[in-house]
Amino acid sequence: MRRSLLAAVLLALPGVIGSAGAEARHYNVRNADPAETRTIPFTGRYPACQDPAVLSRIQSRFAHREAGYWNSGLTIVGFDHVRTLAHRPWGPDFVPRGFCSARAHMSDGRIRRVDYAVGEDLGTLGVTWGVTWCVSGLDRNYAFGADCRAARP
Repeated sequence: MRRSLLAAVLLALPGVIGSAGAEARHYNVRNADPAETRTIPFTGRYPACQDPAVLSRIQSRFAHREAGYWNSGLTIVGFDHVRTLAHRPWGPDFVPRGFCSARAHMSDGRIRRVDYAVGEDLGTLGVTWGVTWCVSGLDRNYAFGADCRAARP
């Protein structure tokens, strides 16, 4: 009797595991409600990658960080090859943001890649647009990982 019960359980086990896997896959499906339809909605508006205010903010914050934390006089003197990498790549239900890349001309004569994200309500107290950025080769504490990988979509 015990052997037949054990055999029945062992024969039924793959079916139970298979259906549990199907249920788990079913729950991974998301219903994406756009961020603009929330109780406190986003507008979906933020500056473009090439907006002078965005590039100026990166320049000033980079200079402040270099002087204040790394005791360096290194600055960004200009940008070129500014391009958009992605617009809202994770879908409409996430905070609206765009991912960008540019070449930064540094005060030491070198040219480095800058990856940055401009997003709605990511600024001061979440009431204005904000920008997060990473200069390749100068992420000294690896906040964005090797070669600023986490700053890209």
